[in-house]
Amino acid sequence: PEQNRGVHRLDRRGGTSGTLAQVTPAQATRRDLLVSRAETADKMVLGDLGSKLTGALRKMQDHTVIDDEVLDAFLKEICTALLQADVNVKQVMTLRNNVKKEVKLAESASGLNKRKIVERAVYQELVGMLDSGAKHPFQPQKGKSTVVMFVGLQGNGKTTSCTKFAYYYKKKGWRVAMVCADTYRAGAFDQLKQNATKAGIPFYGSYNQPDPAVIATEGVERFKEEKMEIILVDTSGRHKQEAALFQEMKEVASSADPDLTVFVMDGSIGQAAFDQAKAFRDSVDVGAVVITKMDGHAKGGGAISAVAATKSPIIFIGTGEHFDEFESFETEAFVSRLLGKGDWKGLMNKLSEVIPSDQQPELLEKLSQGSFTLRFLYEQFANIQKMGPMGQMMSMIPGFSEELMPKGSEQESQARMKHYMTIMDSMTNQELDSPNLKVLQDNSRIKRIARGSGRSTKEVAQLLEEFKRLSKMWGKFGKMKMPKGGDMASMARGMNMQQMSRMIPPDMLKQMGGSGGLQQMMKQFSGKF
Repeated sequence: PEQNRGVHRLDRRGGTSGTLAQVTPAQATRRDLLVSRAETADKMVLGDLGSKLTGALRKMQDHTVIDDEVLDAFLKEICTALLQADVNVKQVMTLRNNVKKEVKLAESASGLNKRKIVERAVYQELVGMLDSGAKHPFQPQKGKSTVVMFVGLQGNGKTTSCTKFAYYYKKKGWRVAMVCADTYRAGAFDQLKQNATKAGIPFYGSYNQPDPAVIATEGVERFKEEKMEIILVDTSGRHKQEAALFQEMKEVASSADPDLTVFVMDGSIGQAAFDQAKAFRDSVDVGAVVITKMDGHAKGGGAISAVAATKSPIIFIGTGEHFDEFESFETEAFVSRLLGKGDWKGLMNKLSEVIPSDQQPELLEKLSQGSFTLRFLYEQFANIQKMGPMGQMMSMIPGFSEELMPKGSEQESQARMKHYMTIMDSMTNQELDSPNLKVLQDNSRIKRIARGSGRSTKEVAQLLEEFKRLSKMWGKFGKMKMPKGGDMASMARGMNMQQMSRMIPPDMLKQMGGSGGLQQMMKQFSGKF
C-alpha cells in the first residue's frame, strides 16, 4: 500500500500502514516513550557566548567601585564576545555607546547602584538587538484547522524542524498532522515518514505524484476532514535561492492556502542570515522564522540579531538533532539566560507541562508530609526525562554556568538515571513503597535486585545512598508552609530566602550571588528584571 498515494498511519506494531486506523492515546503514549531521549549536547545553546557574558559580569562584580576603567574593560569583554558570535559591528558599537550613555545619565542621580545600572543597560540593549518587535504570529485555535507551510534552502533542517514543531504541539495536546510536499529531494518522503513514525504523528505523502501542489492540496483536505488542528506542510528546498524554488513555493502556497509560512534557516551562517531572510520575506509571505543548528556553532548570536533586523519574528530555535531539542524563542528570557540570570518562569512552565496542574496538589501534599519512597523517586526521574535536555533545563536556573556541568557530564547523568530506574524496576512493591531503607538492608535482597536488573551490587548501593541524600533534602520540604491552592508556582513564590538557600547546592548559591542573587531571581519570577 505504500506504493500508492494515500495517508500512511502508524499501526499497532509501530510500523506504517496504508489504512486509516486511529492512533489511540495509549498507543501514542507508548510510542512517546520510545522516542529517543536527548543524549544532551555538551554545550547549552550559545553556551560559549553565554559563558563569556556571565564571566564579564562576574569580573565586574569583583570590583567594589565601578569607575570608567572598570566599565571600559567590562564593555570591551562584552563587545568582543558579541563580535566573536558574528554580531554586526554596527550593532555592537551601538550597544557600547548606549550603555555608556545610560550610565552617565544615571550618575547624575544619587543613591543608585552603578553595578545594577550597567547590568540592566546591557540587558536592555541585548533585548533590543535580538527582538524583531513583532508579536508571536502563531496562535492556533482548538477545534479549528490551522495550516502551516515550512520553506527554506536544502540542508537547513527543514524536515526535522517540521517534525519538532509537530512534536512540540502534540505534547501540549493538539491534534497535529504532517504533509510531505517535497518531491525535489530524493528520500524526502522517507525521512518525513520515519520522523513521523517515531514521534507518533499522522502523515501524508506520495511516491508517485510528481506535483507538490497536488500532494499539498490532497493532504490538507484529508486532514481537515479528520479535524486535525495543526496541519504542517513540508516543501522542497534548493541549494541556493533560485527562481524555480520561489515559483514552486508560490504554487504550493496557493494550493495549501497556509495560515502561516515559516522560514527555516541555518544558524551557522551568522550575519549572512540577514540577506537570506530578507530574500525569502520579499518573495514569499513569511510570517515567522525558525533558526536551526544553534547548538554547535559560534555564529548563532549573529544569526538571531540579523534575522531580528529584518523584523521577522523568530518563534523557535533548534538546539540539537532530537525532537525535544527545540525551544520556543522569547527574547527577554533568552537574554536573561545568556547573562546567567536564568528563566525561572520558563522553568516553572516546563515543570507544569511535565506535572499537570491537577496532579500538583497531590505532589505538594507529599511534600508537606515529607513522604519520600523509591517509587516516588522513580516517578520524579521519569518526570525529569520528560522535560528534555538537562542542559536546556539547567540554563533556566539563575546562576547556572557550564562550569557546574563539565563536558560529558550530562550524558553520564542521564545514563545513571536510566540505570537507577532499571534497578527500581526489579524491586517489589514493598521495597518501592517503604519510607525507610531497613527493608533493603539484607544483602540477599540487594543481590537479587542486581541480578534482576542486570546491574552490579555496587550500583544498587549507590542508588540507596542517593535515596538517603534526597530523602534528607525532601524532609526539609515537610517543614515548609504549603499553598492552599496546591500550586507549585505559589509555593516557589512563598519560600523565604533562608528556605531557598538551604535547598540550593553551595557552589551554585555562591555563583548566584548568595541571598542577594536569590532575591533577584524572585523578582524575575514576578516579571521584573
